[in-house]
Amino acid sequence: MKHFFLFLFISFSISVFAQENESDKDAFFIKDIYNTALTEGQAYDWLMYLTKEIGGRLSGSPGAAAAVEYTYQMMDSLGMDTVWLQPCIVPHWVRGDKEICRMISKRMGTVELNSLALGNSIGTGKKGVSGEVVEVKSLDEAEDLGKQGRLRGKIVFYNRPFDQTQINTMAAYGGAVDQRVFGPTMAAKYGAIGVVVRSMTNKTDDVPHTGVTRYRDGHECPAVAISTIAADELELALQEEKVHIYLRTTCQNLKPKLSYNVIGEIRGSEKPDEIILVSGHLDSWDVGTGAHDDGSGCVHSLDVIHILKQLKYKPKRTLRCVMYMNEENGGAGAYAYRDSSDVRKEFHMAAIESDRGGFTPRGFTADGHDDIFVNKFKKVIEWLPLLEPYGLHLRKGGSGADVSKLKDQKGLLFGFEPDSQRYFDYHHTDADAPDVVNKRELVLGSAAITALVYLLDKYGLD
Repeated sequence: MKHFFLFLFISFSISVFAQENESDKDAFFIKDIYNTALTEGQAYDWLMYLTKEIGGRLSGSPGAAAAVEYTYQMMDSLGMDTVWLQPCIVPHWVRGDKEICRMISKRMGTVELNSLALGNSIGTGKKGVSGEVVEVKSLDEAEDLGKQGRLRGKIVFYNRPFDQTQINTMAAYGGAVDQRVFGPTMAAKYGAIGVVVRSMTNKTDDVPHTGVTRYRDGHECPAVAISTIAADELELALQEEKVHIYLRTTCQNLKPKLSYNVIGEIRGSEKPDEIILVSGHLDSWDVGTGAHDDGSGCVHSLDVIHILKQLKYKPKRTLRCVMYMNEENGGAGAYAYRDSSDVRKEFHMAAIESDRGGFTPRGFTADGHDDIFVNKFKKVIEWLPLLEPYGLHLRKGGSGADVSKLKDQKGLLFGFEPDSQRYFDYHHTDADAPDVVNKRELVLGSAAITALVYLLDKYGLD
């Protein structure tokens, strides 16, 4: 009996020693990842070319086509096993002439309001439209007024601001963005001739933010976003008197066009049928150059492959890099990717999306099918001691608009989560340019994602 307990003690000690030794190896390798990213990372140089030389990349535009070719060449130069283009049909919306939005009242006369047409919006035509303004703070309020006949012939002003008490500004965005996405079609349903929306930002400035709107059941009217300063001016004017707005936009939806997702992969040496995906979306809005949204996510994903190549790492599982097309105003790339993957009966063990900017990394949010999430996330939480020294957390939350389409494959989905405080200063504006991205913050994001990919590849999720 004494020998039996001695045997158990020795076996336990060996097991603990092996685990500690393996943990040390992981810690040293993750440190090598960070060292390589900070000294040899290419994300910033790639981003400078994407934003300065190519610029805005709205689906269907020449910029989007140039970005497809550029990122294809970059993937090919990284020495992946396979690089290919995946076709998808994307909407082709064009902004047209500069928008005109004028507030007209007896007391203030005519005041120009800085504005941008919302993506997918129809235009007013060259003559424009003019109507009395009706202010609302929610879709429910708009519907109540519409049922009373009080929106017909009017211009509806959606004016619900961000909740400034939200520490995570992504949550504040989620609490306000429905009025931009669905507000115009709600107003049109009840006869409104136009819509003005407060820009989706927690900052008070004179910079308008565009973004997608979605029409339903044929209910359409022209829609623009105005800056938060303009929204505050309009709100104050409406407290004193009736106000009219003259609105002129020439945006239009043209015939859909053929575009592509850009995909590259390194085939796994032991479990090639288990895919670990890193991704961003290649398209951006036509204003600005999409440096944070989502040039940063694209170059993060490329840099993951570059860093592992520099470290001569041989993955057990297949590592796949995807640049999605058309996240901003349709999601055609994500649907095309999911449909193709499902037909081929692929399994994405893990899918990571970087689409929250290139700011200082804070960690990752994770999501997944209800059948598998708890057990798989427990495995991931075990790695926290290796990530916390770099200021990274792991928590339940959303993943991303593109990778979320893969949920039914029952792998784990991750959203890279950088600091969110400045993101909506630039989101969907002409200020989202290369000079607002900090090189060190950007490459730290590459390192964080690479570290997670390494752990996923080494240990899996079973």
